[in-house]
Amino acid sequence: MSTLNPLPVAVIGAGPVGLAAAAHLLRRGLPVQVLEAGDGPAAHLQGYQHVRLFSPWRFNIDRAARELLEQEGWTPPLDEAALPTAGELRDAYLLPLASSRALREHIRYGARVVALSRERFDKVKTRGREQAPFVLQVQGERGVEELRASAVIDASGTWGQPNPLGAHGLPVPGEHEFAAQIRYGMPDILGRERERYAGRRVLVVGAGHSAAGNLLALAQLAAEVDGTSIVWAVRGQDLRRLFGGGSKDGLPARGELGTRLRALTDSGRLELYTGFAIGRIEAAADGSLRVTNASDERRIEGLATIVAATGARPDLSLSRELRVRLDPWLESTELLAPLIDPNEHSCGTVRPHGHRELAHPETRFYAIGAKSYGRAPNFLMATGYEQARSVVAVLAGDLAAADEVQLELPETGVCSTDFALPAEAACCGGPALKDKSARCAPDKAMKPTGGCGDSSAPSVGHAKASCCA
Repeated sequence: MSTLNPLPVAVIGAGPVGLAAAAHLLRRGLPVQVLEAGDGPAAHLQGYQHVRLFSPWRFNIDRAARELLEQEGWTPPLDEAALPTAGELRDAYLLPLASSRALREHIRYGARVVALSRERFDKVKTRGREQAPFVLQVQGERGVEELRASAVIDASGTWGQPNPLGAHGLPVPGEHEFAAQIRYGMPDILGRERERYAGRRVLVVGAGHSAAGNLLALAQLAAEVDGTSIVWAVRGQDLRRLFGGGSKDGLPARGELGTRLRALTDSGRLELYTGFAIGRIEAAADGSLRVTNASDERRIEGLATIVAATGARPDLSLSRELRVRLDPWLESTELLAPLIDPNEHSCGTVRPHGHRELAHPETRFYAIGAKSYGRAPNFLMATGYEQARSVVAVLAGDLAAADEVQLELPETGVCSTDFALPAEAACCGGPALKDKSARCAPDKAMKPTGGCGDSSAPSVGHAKASCCA
């Protein structure tokens, strides 16, 4: 990067991971420009500021950011084992970080990056490409302008691109037509949007932690307001992964969420439809919504509103003119995909990873944070902080530090995504592999033979690189 040092490293997104990357860049003495589409930092967190996070404060504060803040007199939370809400994280940590003397002049708000390329190089041209600076087209108040950067770190996340309701990954017929009656993600059911749900019949679609949080909020609302009716539709048949590991979960709040959801389901206070993949949405004569299953004629009638907690996906349009190598189905980098693939990944432990797993053929371009996971779920903030540290180290030319990846994540207590297996055969067991070059076969193939961790085992899809945690 020495010939390009006058140009800044462009960081896309002023969320937790983007600001952490900026702090690490400043710590390394590298120029940085943070481009944020919103009118303030952590704009996505504002959308679910009411939600209490699973991870305590100690997992949610980046080390370089902490050092920067403490140099300016910032006082960290008194109880670092406490669980902040998304709003508390923003107010007590991210707002002070973004407004710090060290960082504030490097952040530009209302600046939406709409496209990336290399100066005078389209995607096809090769010779001299690595020496060319990046071009970022940025939409602002004065229209689109072009900025130059020595490197690009994309930390724009996925929260703004929710998955549609269709199990095929597409909006179902009626989804656009009745968009006013559909919410995505985690709406503020008990707060700002209470009137939308109180005394109404509400359908929650999804089988992840966001769905669980929505269902528990609706259950509280139903206890307070007569006539509130809860319906839950999931595409699968087995809910054990969502119910989780209970007391075995390394994040107690995550384990408790599953335990509470199981109790709610067992209580009969909600209608549960399993094996239900929405095929279409229609309006009934009384104005309520009706959803029909895609594979049979089962229907859910009389709905006032739908909450789609069906996950999110990255916006890949930004890098269309860059040379990126993505996993065909997860849309993460190819080397990261085997570590996070929900079709194969076991036990909730992600092997430490950094710049090598995040690299693309386009040198000095990295996607970090939730966006690095593509469509895979269960990203934790601590993962993004370590990604930021490793990527910034390699951009600074410190390969030894970049390769010295340290990542300790709490396990879920759920030992396999293949719940058809007998419990005793569900997981290899043992600690996560320490050797960053190691690979391990799928649990279901190797547990019976005692061969867990055998790097010579045959590969099926991503399975050869599944984590034997």
